[in-house]
Amino acid sequence: MPALLFANAVPAAGAAHGAVQLAMVTGGEVAIVAIVFGTGSAILLPLIKAWARRVEGRAATALPLGDVTDRLDRIERAVEAIALEVERVSEGQRFVTKLLAEKAPSPSLPPADR
Repeated sequence: MPALLFANAVPAAGAAHGAVQLAMVTGGEVAIVAIVFGTGSAILLPLIKAWARRVEGRAATALPLGDVTDRLDRIERAVEAIALEVERVSEGQRFVTKLLAEKAPSPSLPPADR
């Protein structure tokens, strides 16, 4: 059964005073409108978002070259300091491992008789 919607709230031309013109809307027409608007929004929404990101990206100010160079220098020094500390820790591990290996009794010798 088709749904009835008010097309205009004013009387139609030639109609008696107070009559309201009604429009017949079918389910097929509703489906067509839904498909058209759904497809349009599915295509346009990502394009609008991409354009907005692009415009927003232009407005962002870049760091001056000197600041970037200074930051890279600090990062390089920090990485070198970390490398030195890691080398010290590994040297300490090798030393402790060597000491433990020397203290451990060798399993190949038979136990001493009392």
